[in-house]
Amino acid sequence: MPEPSAGPSGGDDDPTPRTGPAPGLRQVLLTKGYLGLLLVSALLGVPVSLAAFWFVGLEHELQHWVWESLPDALGHDRAPWWWPLPALLLAGLLLAPVVTRLPGRGGHVPVDGLGGPPTPPKAVPGVVLAALACLPLGAVLGPEAPLMAMGGGLALLAVRPARRAARPQLVPVLGAAGSTAAISTIFGSPLVAAVMMIEAAGLGGPQLLLLIMPCLLASGVGALVFTGFGHWTGLSIGALSLPSVPHSGVPDAGDFLWGLPVAAAVTAVCVAGQTLGRRVKVFTTGAPGRAAPPPTARRTAVRTVVCAVAVGACIAGYALLTGRSPQEAALSGQATLGTLAADPAAWSVFALLALTLCKAAAWGVALGSLRGGPIFPALLIGAALGVACAPLPGLGTAPGLAVGLAASATAVTRLPVTSTVLATALLGAEAPNLLPLLLVTAVTAFVVGELLRGLGERRASRAPVPAAPPNPAAPPNPADPPR
Repeated sequence: MPEPSAGPSGGDDDPTPRTGPAPGLRQVLLTKGYLGLLLVSALLGVPVSLAAFWFVGLEHELQHWVWESLPDALGHDRAPWWWPLPALLLAGLLLAPVVTRLPGRGGHVPVDGLGGPPTPPKAVPGVVLAALACLPLGAVLGPEAPLMAMGGGLALLAVRPARRAARPQLVPVLGAAGSTAAISTIFGSPLVAAVMMIEAAGLGGPQLLLLIMPCLLASGVGALVFTGFGHWTGLSIGALSLPSVPHSGVPDAGDFLWGLPVAAAVTAVCVAGQTLGRRVKVFTTGAPGRAAPPPTARRTAVRTVVCAVAVGACIAGYALLTGRSPQEAALSGQATLGTLAADPAAWSVFALLALTLCKAAAWGVALGSLRGGPIFPALLIGAALGVACAPLPGLGTAPGLAVGLAASATAVTRLPVTSTVLATALLGAEAPNLLPLLLVTAVTAFVVGELLRGLGERRASRAPVPAAPPNPAAPPNPADPPR
């Protein structure tokens, strides 16, 4: 997500947060510049959410055609076990030229998270093409990162380049508003997107309020447009939701006693997937400071295709092991998560553990090589492991599902408040009873995740890496910006 930043004011009407001595909150809110920023944020929510709506609608239609209509036309009642192999091969072949030739390389690598500066407008076409090449064909990634990049890039088009250069403080604020509008409904509630921006900003007091108000406006307008066009067109708006969840009473001591180690296990799986993703990223794009020079554009393209096929192999492995549809382990996991929550008894413990391991492996490879968002698949991984642990004495299905959702979201985003709000929105009417367990789970997952990452960083620091020698003979990557 765009990183909001504070900086010196560009003038009396500068609407952006500033550091040091500043006028009162009321004075800033009533300035012409800030009121204009609020108006621009509200207006931006309309075109940004429209673009996001049609992107999500197209992605869902392509996904339905690849995984349901096409297998049916070929005489299969469902996608056969080998279906992910050619599908992901095609995804890799389509993605390779985007990440090596187009500006922006199709967006940032998913293992880097949702942070970073706003996407420049010229990189938005590459982000859209990369997402449409990966997501419908089964890449184990979600749509949230491409939507945020697209929303932030489109929002910057509202300000002339000269004005962006003169007032750089406008860039993160507009980027955050555009990103919030783009993801206003995909997490099930515009409140989740707004809370995510609040927690990720790391600001407090008046600065936070000045930043979040444009985001709230853009998110509300975006949700209105998403919902309205969804009803009008009949297309899916891609909202993450659980139509039915297991009934839950008030958690007891057994739920908490088992919930803590289950949360730690879910966190360990997610952190392991991210660690795999970082190693795959080094394989595909290289790493600064390594002795070996970064791979050429051609090698990056080949390695991207290889990784895409590896993702397909993990998905096919799940289908072979369980005899179930490979679609359950492919894609973002949004549909499978709803199916699992509605009827957890239809899954054996073995099938749930196989889904956890195979999808986590595919997710880890995709994080370092393909393009998409990291959150949606992680939620399914956590939910599958949580439900698999439900037969433990004293732990029920609903608490296991709740622990898996909150722990996986916290482990991936490192935002415990956002993760608790997201899990609460997904659990619906059962959330009030499970809220104490969700809060404890989020804190546990955050602490365990930071400990595991710190341990990995200490191990990596013990192995000195020689500096990379200059390699003037290596051809430049055409996607790299000019120096």
